[in-house]
Amino acid sequence: MKRDMNGPGRNKRVLIFIVAYNAERTIQDVVRRIPASLARFDTEILIIDDSSRDDTFDRAHVLEKDAQTPFPITVLYNPVNQGYGGNQKIGFRYAIENGFDLVALVHGDGQYKPECLPDLLQPLLDEEADAVFGSRMITRLGALKGGMPLYKYAGNRILTAIQNTLLHSSLSEFHSGYRLYSVDALKRVPFGRNTNDFHFDTEIIIQFLRAGLLIKELPIPTFYGDEICHVNGLRYAWDVIRVTLLARAQDFGILYERKFDVSGRGESDPGDPSKLGFASAYAMTLALIPAGSSVALIGAASASISHELTAKGCSVTEADALAGSGTFDYILLLDVLDHLPAPERFLDSLREAYARDGGVRVIVSAGNIGFFITRFALLFGGFNYSPRGILDLTHTRLFTFRTLRILLEQSGYRIREARGIPAPFPLVLGKGLVGRMAIAVNRALIWIWKSLFAYEIFLVCTPLPTLEWLLQRASESRQAKIESAIQPR
Repeated sequence: MKRDMNGPGRNKRVLIFIVAYNAERTIQDVVRRIPASLARFDTEILIIDDSSRDDTFDRAHVLEKDAQTPFPITVLYNPVNQGYGGNQKIGFRYAIENGFDLVALVHGDGQYKPECLPDLLQPLLDEEADAVFGSRMITRLGALKGGMPLYKYAGNRILTAIQNTLLHSSLSEFHSGYRLYSVDALKRVPFGRNTNDFHFDTEIIIQFLRAGLLIKELPIPTFYGDEICHVNGLRYAWDVIRVTLLARAQDFGILYERKFDVSGRGESDPGDPSKLGFASAYAMTLALIPAGSSVALIGAASASISHELTAKGCSVTEADALAGSGTFDYILLLDVLDHLPAPERFLDSLREAYARDGGVRVIVSAGNIGFFITRFALLFGGFNYSPRGILDLTHTRLFTFRTLRILLEQSGYRIREARGIPAPFPLVLGKGLVGRMAIAVNRALIWIWKSLFAYEIFLVCTPLPTLEWLLQRASESRQAKIESAIQPR
C-alpha cells in the first residue's frame, strides 16, 4: 500500500548521511538512486569522505554543484581517516548541530538500497520508534539468496544470538549498516564515546537498549557486488563479543565504561532494587532485629527495609544523621561508612551521642574490596568503578574485613558479630534455581574463607562509653555513695 507522504511528519527535517571511503565508482549512483519523493520533506544529503585514496570527494563534489539534484548536498572531507565509527560520530554531530529531526545512514558503496529509504523512514515519521534498522535476516534465507557468503551469514547469526542472550534483546540482526535514527534519541546516548572502528554499530545498539529506546527492524534486500570489504572478520567478531560482555559486566557491578552509562550522571543508579528477597545485609538486618524494637535508619538504608521493620511493629526513625535525640535499640549504618569522606569523625560523633550504657547495637555493612573477583581484576591491573556494587562510583572509602574492624575498634566500638554476605546473584541470575544455587555455593565458600569470598561485610557492634560519660557517672556514683553513707542504718 502506498503511504501518503503528505501525512504526519511531512515537516520533519531529514538528513541522508552517506559514509564514503574509496567509493569513486559507486557514490554518484548511490545519490541518484535516492527516491525523489523524499524531497517532500525538508531533506538534505550529507556525504563525508573519510580521507579516501581515490577520487571519491571529486565525484561527490560534482553532485554538490549539480542543479538537477532534488536535494541540497553537502560534501565534507576528513583530512585524517576517522574510521567507520568515527565518520558516523561526525555525521551524527552534524545532524544535531544543524537541527535535523531524523538521520538515515547510507553506505557509499551501494551495498544497501537507497530505494528502501521511504519505507524505513516511515516508523520514525509516525513516531513509532527511536531507531529503524534494515535487517537482512528477517526474510528466511534472503541474505544467502542475495549473495551473502555462507561464512558471513553463519557468523552474523551466531554473533547476533550471543548478543541477544547477553543483552536480553531480540533483534534479528546486530550487524546491518542500514540504520535510521531520531536525532532526539541520539542526543540521549553518549555515542561520541564509542569506538571509531566497525563495532561502533554494536556499541550504539547497546546504548539504545540501556536507555530504553525503541528499535524497530524492517526487512531489506541483500546485495553483494564487487565492493571491497574493509572489515577484518575475526577481529570484528572479537570486538563485538568483548564490548557486549563489558556492557553486561557493568550490570553486575564488575566494571564501569562511561559510554554505557546512558544516564550521563556518572553516579549510582537511584532505582536500586529491593535486597530483601535473598541473602543480603538488608535481609540479615531484618531477621536480626526483634519485633517492637526502636530503630534508627541513617543514610542509604532503603525504604523497603523501613517498611518491613514498621510491619514488624518496630519504631523507625529515618535521618541523614542523628543529633543525639531519642533512645534506640538499633542504629543501622547499611552502605553508609564507605560513602563518607570522614567516617572516623562520624563514628566519633555517633559514639558520643549514643554510647551510654552499652544497650544500643550498631549494625554496619560495607562492600568487601577483598572479594575474590576484585582481587582477580587487580591482578591484571583492573580497578573499575561501576554504577553499583563494591566499587560504586559514589564510594569514598574501601574496606576489607580487617580494615573495617580496625576503623570501628579504633573509634571506640566493640565488635560483637562479623558475618560475610554472598554476592547478589539473584539480581543478575534471577531468584530461581540458578540464583539460589549460586548463593548456596557462595555461602559455602564464605564459611571456608570469609575475607576472600564474602561480597559484603556485615558487623554488629556496640559503642563503648566515652571517657566523658564514664567520668560523669563516676561523679554521680560518688555523690550517691556519700548520701547512702550518711543515711541512718
